Amino acid sequence: MTEAPGPAAESGEHAPRAIRTILVDDHEMVLYGLQAMLTHFPEDVRVVATATSEKKALAAVTEHEPDLVLCDVRIGRGSGIDLVAAWQKERPELKVVLLTAYEDEHYLFQALRAGAAGYILKRIDAHELVRHLHRVMEGDVVIDPALAGRVAMSAARMTAGEYWPGSDRGLTQRESEVLQLLVDGLSNKAIAQRLVISEDTVKTHIRGLYRKLEVSDRGGAVAVALREGLFR
Repeated sequence: MTEAPGPAAESGEHAPRAIRTILVDDHEMVLYGLQAMLTHFPEDVRVVATATSEKKALAAVTEHEPDLVLCDVRIGRGSGIDLVAAWQKERPELKVVLLTAYEDEHYLFQALRAGAAGYILKRIDAHELVRHLHRVMEGDVVIDPALAGRVAMSAARMTAGEYWPGSDRGLTQRESEVLQLLVDGLSNKAIAQRLVISEDTVKTHIRGLYRKLEVSDRGGAVAVALREGLFR
């Protein structure tokens, strides 16, 4: 089967040099997968290094001086967003794109404030990923289409002064709804039925609100909600 040409090969003009890229993720299997995927686009992207921690990522950028870093939001106990902020100060010309499984507007807003050039979900296909990286190198800020609509709605609500309980703590509107139902004493199954979502999705929202409220269990989340009077 013939491999589909990359974005650089589709142009009739002389192709620019490949984007020198560093991959950062704390899961080696993810790095191997990304590398294997990007080898099909040698005219577009050249992976010059990989890193599995913040420390290694900082060292790799210093050593290889890449054009772009493709980085997860969470790097073990570290933060890809902190890396974005550090590089924005030291190397403002460096493009950093967050490639993550976190479908979370709060992380997206944090990333953009820190200076990220893109926020893309890991379920993206290879060809589209390469297209987005070219757009970033041309000066665009790329937001995954799955998040763009929700971000626009959140921005519109904020502009109109419409805030939901916990928004000041970074909770998304859906996480706030889940927290309200936790306070009401509903089980995960009951929350899923009430919101017409899967139990796995409920668990994802609960993990997100635990992280943002800096608690480790349901009791802690309810205690914060009650202490701060989030639901009056």
